Amino acid sequence: MRTLTLHFPDDALPTLDTFLKQTKEARVFRRAQAVRDVVKGQRLQTVSETLSFTYSALRKWVHRFAHQGTQGLVDRPRPGRPPKVTCELEQHLKRLADHDPLEHGSLHSQWSCRELATVLARETGVHLGRESVRGVLKKMR
Repeated sequence: MRTLTLHFPDDALPTLDTFLKQTKEARVFRRAQAVRDVVKGQRLQTVSETLSFTYSALRKWVHRFAHQGTQGLVDRPRPGRPPKVTCELEQHLKRLADHDPLEHGSLHSQWSCRELATVLARETGVHLGRESVRGVLKKMR
């Protein structure tokens, strides 16, 4: 294995310590923890075995930290279909849920997720399933 020849800034350890205290994502926390051990002087092989990282993955995170700082440890956006539920749609659903369902032609005095989805589709043109509506409502609580 080749020797790692990277130079870290003088404030790398305090930066990583602060980052570890602020991060909430477990994957990012583990990465920062492993990189911190390498910056402290431990060998890549030792850290990768101790924290159950592959050697190549740890090497990649150390390089990213050296070149990009803590921003290099955060997940990058992944390709895929954008979410249907936007912030604006969430707000519309919240306003809708606060209204009386009888005002929107419902036969019942309480909303069901299916009825909310139907009214939301009628008003916005976005068709969501009842489970998607349920997920948004659960997240809003």
